[in-house]
Amino acid sequence: MSLSLREQLLKAGLVNEKQVQKVEQQQGRKEHGQKKGSLPPPPDRNAEARKAQAAKAARDQELERVRSEKAERKARRAGIHQMVEQHRIPRIESEDVFNFVDAGKVRHIAVNPEVRARINNGELLVARHAGFYALVPKEIGERIRERDATMVIVLAAAAAQAPAEDDPYRDFVVPDDLVW
Repeated sequence: MSLSLREQLLKAGLVNEKQVQKVEQQQGRKEHGQKKGSLPPPPDRNAEARKAQAAKAARDQELERVRSEKAERKARRAGIHQMVEQHRIPRIESEDVFNFVDAGKVRHIAVNPEVRARINNGELLVARHAGFYALVPKEIGERIRERDATMVIVLAAAAAQAPAEDDPYRDFVVPDDLVW
């Protein structure tokens, strides 16, 4: 009978029983770790993981795009607010009002005859501002309209200022500021 290498080393006295047990334990642990960790995960898990990672990246990209659009809108609104604050015509305390239509409702701003003439000539535009309406010069109104078209109200008087060439009533102008 042939003896194993372990038994031969024990008989020769080169190793003791404790050393043999320690080596066997280390080999057992090594084999056990290789059995569990050596198998690659099934290819389906890898594909699912890649799909989940790609979906997460797409969601993150979409969220970042929405966040940046929101920040850009907020910055535009702040710029518009600042322009209106700096260039608006001071509020006039008067009983005379200028009526205009906004979102299907008739709104009004207090004006004096000079301001009414400037509005009718198109020199002043009405802009939405912090829950009320402000009068701004035409140049500023155009700059606001470039940033956000919904912030400037198109007045019927300004839109109808230049009659068409083929309009049969172009010589008969109806005034907007009739006071009864």
